[in-house]
Amino acid sequence: MKPKKLAILSALAFGLPAMALAQGTADTNGDGVLTIDEVQAVVPDVDADGFALMDANGDGALDPDEIAVAQEAGLLPPSNG
Repeated sequence: MKPKKLAILSALAFGLPAMALAQGTADTNGDGVLTIDEVQAVVPDVDADGFALMDANGDGALDPDEIAVAQEAGLLPPSNG
């Protein structure tokens, strides 16, 4: 992994607030995925670079699998329920 990406991942992992990311609550338009705006509404510290690292398929949204991976990596807080 490139040092810049590692630094971004580390900053995200340690800079997240201690709040739960409930996909149903964060997904304000109910489309089943989270956009950067929806993520930032819950976790303001996530910037475009950090979001892009979590968006593995590059489609501009986090699907449930990408959210789970980001949570397991400590990049997003765990979901409620």
